[in-house]
Amino acid sequence: MKVLLTCLSRSWGGLEMYSIQTAKQLINNSIETDLLCYKNSRVQKEAMSEHIPIIISGYRNYFQIPEYFKVSNSIKKNRYDIIHSHVSKDLWLMVPALKISKLSTPLLLTKQMGSYIIKKDFLHKWIYKRVDLALAISKVISKNLVDTTPLTEDKIELLHNSIDTARFNADKVDRNLVRKEFRIKDDELLIGMIARFSPGKGHEEFILAANDILHKHKNVRFMIVGEPSKGEDSYASEIKAMAAGLDILDKIIFTGYRKDTPEVLAALDIFVFPSHAEAFGIALAEALSMGKPSVCSNSDGVLDIAVDNVTSFLFEKKNWVDLKEKLERLIKDENLRHEFGKAARKRAIEMFDLTTFTNKLIGIYKHLLINRSNTKL
Repeated sequence: MKVLLTCLSRSWGGLEMYSIQTAKQLINNSIETDLLCYKNSRVQKEAMSEHIPIIISGYRNYFQIPEYFKVSNSIKKNRYDIIHSHVSKDLWLMVPALKISKLSTPLLLTKQMGSYIIKKDFLHKWIYKRVDLALAISKVISKNLVDTTPLTEDKIELLHNSIDTARFNADKVDRNLVRKEFRIKDDELLIGMIARFSPGKGHEEFILAANDILHKHKNVRFMIVGEPSKGEDSYASEIKAMAAGLDILDKIIFTGYRKDTPEVLAALDIFVFPSHAEAFGIALAEALSMGKPSVCSNSDGVLDIAVDNVTSFLFEKKNWVDLKEKLERLIKDENLRHEFGKAARKRAIEMFDLTTFTNKLIGIYKHLLINRSNTKL
């Protein structure tokens, strides 16, 4: 089997990381895989560092006819069995290229983010008619596809994002590395969140809940992990100013960006995921894999990951008082933290394991190829 993945994005986030991870997993399973991306993009640089074969595209705008023929020639030359796009915009390149090449190669789209734009006009119907299957990373994204695109439910399949549960395993990580770095005492509970500094991630609720808790509990510390994306430095400054205004800036650890996510999670006693809207929430799934009890907003893709009163407490999104009250329940009950953590690890392995995900994806590819062969008969 030979697969072409496409990810025409100059950003670097969960979507782009997912495309790299998928390519690596396919290659590790002896599936010949190329990745179509932009020149000098972060996707290209990461792909090259992982020794993933790349094809460069100069496609930028709709109706860029020379690029259609360039990609069409590449598709015919490499004779791909499957084409799997990771950005909706990529379809506007891949569909015309496939039409020009007159190939019936199965075309998939993984949908990572929801859209508020209705795409059911004539041109979108023409584009999406060529999509054999859309993979939605959560139930809310599956519904969004039905609501905003011409795709019908029979052309949409739920396939959650995955995590490496072998890497995110508390038994294999030293809990004390990060705690020693930030001088967290053995008898202190560490509560933390991991998110880029961007409006809607719930930093405000986290700060307000921390302020209230810190006035009641002396053995609790708080940690915020992440950095602002391009153009969002002012928001990060506002959050720190908010903590300073409440006179708790010295009681909240701002770590900035960290690559050692398993070690950071290992150091925590409780994980918080206060996002207002999230298509999935990979950081939450990683926290579950590390066996961490959590308090999460009751919204969108979070509901695919956390189970209320089993792995986590769900709180009303944007409601910092509810968040604070749920956190206090875990702060006061060590046994409950242990029970939630044990259930969290079990759910992560069953639902989001990377190997299981890869096997499911390869199975989907094979099923599409069988269907395409039967259609030709």
